[in-house]
Order: sequence, then C-alpha cells, then structure tokens
Amino acid sequence: MAEEKRFRIGYALLPKKQNSFIRDSLVNLARSRGIDLIRVDPNRSLTDQGPFDCVLHKLYDDDWKRQLTDFTVKYPNVVVLDSPESIERLHNRILMLQVVSELNVDDQSETFGILKQIVIYDKDTLFDRRNWEALKFPVIAKPLVADGSAKSHKMALVFNHDGLNSLKPPVVVQEFVNHGGVIFKVYVAGERVRCVKWKSLLDVGEDELVSNLATDERTDDRYYKMMHLDDTEMPPLSFITQIAQGLRRVMRLNLFNFDVIQDSRCGNRYLIVDINYFPGYAKMPGYETVLTDFFCDVFCMKQQWGEDCSENAGFDSVMGNKDVRQIMSNTCCGDGDEGGLQVSPLSVEEKDSSVQV
Repeated sequence: MAEEKRFRIGYALLPKKQNSFIRDSLVNLARSRGIDLIRVDPNRSLTDQGPFDCVLHKLYDDDWKRQLTDFTVKYPNVVVLDSPESIERLHNRILMLQVVSELNVDDQSETFGILKQIVIYDKDTLFDRRNWEALKFPVIAKPLVADGSAKSHKMALVFNHDGLNSLKPPVVVQEFVNHGGVIFKVYVAGERVRCVKWKSLLDVGEDELVSNLATDERTDDRYYKMMHLDDTEMPPLSFITQIAQGLRRVMRLNLFNFDVIQDSRCGNRYLIVDINYFPGYAKMPGYETVLTDFFCDVFCMKQQWGEDCSENAGFDSVMGNKDVRQIMSNTCCGDGDEGGLQVSPLSVEEKDSSVQV
C-alpha cells in the first residue's frame, strides 16, 4: 500500500510571531489533515533544508531575501507565501491604499474608498498650514513605514494644529471619520475570508472640537462598556469578499487583513483604512481551521498542477478565482470547525491636544 502523501510547510518567522501563530492547536489540526509544519532553522542556509512543498515566511532582512531567491532558483516548484516584492508594497501606507483605486466591485448597494490623507515628510511641512487645506481636524496620524514593528502600529488622534507638536515625521495623516466606534477586521487566507468586528476609537463630538481637547470620558473603560457591539450590523459578506479577493488579485498576496470602517455620514459607504501582511491570525476565532483549510487549498493546487505549480505557473490565479462567502470545508484534507466572534477594545491615552492610540 502506497504511503500517504504529506504536505510539508517550512515556516520562517520571528520568535514573537512564531509563538503567537504556531500554536499546538494549529500544528495538531494541520497534522491530522496531512500537513506538517516544520520550523526553518535560521542558523542554516534555507537551500540546505527541506524538502518543502511550501515556504511560509514573515522576514524582511536582505539576507533572508537573498536566501529565498537562491531557494526558489534551486526549487522552482515550491510555493512561497508570499513574494517579498508583493509584500514590500504594504510597508508604505500610501502605496498600500493606492491599490484600492484599482478595485472593481459589482455590488451596487454599498460603496467603498479610502480616507482623505496627506504625507508629512518633515517638520517644516508639518506646520505649513497650506498643506492642511484638504483635511479637517480631527485627524489620525500614523508612521509612514508599516513594517509590522510595534512602532509602526502607533497612532495619534490629533484635534488641532497644537496637537501636531507631538508628531514625528515621516507620517501619514488621515482625516478622522466618525464610524460608531467599531472597526471591521477582514482576514484573508487565500480564497478564505472572515470578517470580525472590534471596538475602535469613539466618535468625536462637536464639543470636543470646540474645546480642542479629548475628554477623560473618551479614555474611560466604562464608556467602552456602554457600547453594544453586538448591535452593530456586519457589512454584507458578499461585498466584503469581493473587496478581499480584489485586493488579493491586485496585490498578489494570499495572507493579509484589512481594516474597514462604516462612514456614519453615509451608512452604505465603507472606508478601507489599513492593510497588513500576515496579521495576527490567532486573534481570529477558529483561525486554526481557516489556515489549515487554506494550506489544504495550496496542497490541492499542487496536486492539480503537478510539479509545475510555482507562482509563475499560476498559483495566484488558481487560488483567487472563487468567490468564497464563508469558511468552507470541501478541501482535499477533510473538514474543520467554525469559530465564534472575537471582540477586542482599543485602549487610548489622552495627551495634550492629541490622543495616542
């Protein structure tokens, strides 16, 4: 009797990412469905390790990129998740959101776009009021570089020009839009899409704009507890899925999430505010099933295409054609379970005329 074919995935992750993502629950589920998750030894050349059917990574240094290039030359049929060139675009917050303009969604009931934004490269530009004519306060300021570090995730809610003093260029400044204090996080793993809702920054009232200061109430946990997140209606899944698969095709990425808010001024308009490569999937309920199903999709694709299943042979196109509206279980590797909804509040800290997030 022929030995069962197993799918070998080599993963190269920083220790913190490895600890949060490679959990026993994921490893065991994947193993039960014919998939082995194997740690890549950072002290050895990648080309000397394996064999792998797929390499899963989130490393950005030049040495790793060289190793990955050498590896794909030696093993052109190994699937790499994802291409460093495609990932690079998400390291710049301006470039990452430009892809939204390239999307075409058939849904006529809802609309989508991005926030008004400008880039501030230095202090002189920061305090030149002519650069602010296109924006109205309050604004959200974020580091221009989005490399996944703790620093790149820091944001500030700025209520007036005085609050700009605390910013350190280069930054991207986006106009703040009231959105009911809820943000929708859409996780994408290939053709599999899951949307969850989290608590976000609270809406800004006219009184706060007049006072030019955030109130203590804004940062009080009791205020968040008054919110009824369950009452917030989720965006139509078909609409969100179209955006997700559109982003996936344009960016040529398989592992990412994007943040969406609903514009309170126009209930059927949604704004994409951020896109992240290989996010914290473990924060998503049932992430083990979602990721294992995705790995099985890749396995099935390799079986379908045989040995010629490199990225250039059509990996992206094969994985991106289906409009999946729910996490499905019809993979080659068996089925899995669904998860529930996770809610996580964002904490904010008041500081002068801006709020650090």
